[in-house]
Amino acid sequence: MNIIVTGGAGFIGSNFVFHMLEKYPDYRIVCVDALTYAGNLSTLKSVMDNKNFRFVKLDICDREGVYKLFEEEHPDMVVNFAAESHVDRSIENPEIFLQTNIIGTAVLMDACRKYGIKRYHQVSTDEVYGDLPLDRPDLFFHEDTPIHTSSPYSTSKASADLLVMAYHRTYGLPVTVSRCSNNYGPYQFPEKLIPLMIANALADKKLPVYGEGLNVRDWLYVGDHCKAIDLIIHKGTVGEVYNIGGHNEMKNIDIVKLICENLQKPESLIEHVTDRKGHDQRYAIDPTKIHNELGWLPETMFKDGIKMTIQWYLDNKEWWENIISGEYQNYYNEMYGKKEVIG
Repeated sequence: MNIIVTGGAGFIGSNFVFHMLEKYPDYRIVCVDALTYAGNLSTLKSVMDNKNFRFVKLDICDREGVYKLFEEEHPDMVVNFAAESHVDRSIENPEIFLQTNIIGTAVLMDACRKYGIKRYHQVSTDEVYGDLPLDRPDLFFHEDTPIHTSSPYSTSKASADLLVMAYHRTYGLPVTVSRCSNNYGPYQFPEKLIPLMIANALADKKLPVYGEGLNVRDWLYVGDHCKAIDLIIHKGTVGEVYNIGGHNEMKNIDIVKLICENLQKPESLIEHVTDRKGHDQRYAIDPTKIHNELGWLPETMFKDGIKMTIQWYLDNKEWWENIISGEYQNYYNEMYGKKEVIG
């Protein structure tokens, strides 16, 4: 099996690469990443010399480069993690989100049509459903919940999802889509809530929390997410959407306090800041469909996952300190003598 993993130098994508290489030692994994600000080649350092792994620096919007790669690799599957994904950045600069998340997805699917594919899998987000009220804990997102986006980011992801399903209906492209709740775990870029709070707390810096911090998210450990995608691409039904949720709802403020407790830092570091524009109140996924059809359930409770995550950031300070300093981008330049660019 030859699988192209786009966005594989990012947080979830890199964890998926590690999972697949470990579980399927006879698979060939081709990692594609443009190495924009959130793509970090040093994350993949441990697998660079694996004979079944290839890294290619490539923007998925580069049609010529993508087609050239497909001609070389003839992939059986494509798993698309490549996306601009930070809501705050999408509010400041929507256009790049539309380009990567919509046009890039179209380019990949056109390549799949042209060269043939057994499965194209689109990794999406629960944010396409909008949000749920805080006073209705009985409500959850289901696969047939209407799309109701709140930010340029979620709108671009919803647009890509609709495009993927349209390619399935119009051209018969064998596709699946998964929509996940908030991920956490190793190798998450330090601008996201959990790694940001860990890094700031360790440096005794202020811990900025939007508004009162009462927004609720359903947290999914990244390893559980990778196992779910693995099941979907191998056993999932073509043309279907699968919700992947962690059954771990937490208020943002409670997460920050938990990090303070685990790191023995005072809660006085918490600083409430002006709330995000259009800030969604609550996300909560019902993963019944993927459980009933594929037997998947989240294995990691948040109380355990957050401890593993904090310990990972304690054990790997150099990784995230290099990101904060900007040094991580130099690693790409150092590696480039023996790594490839297409396009």
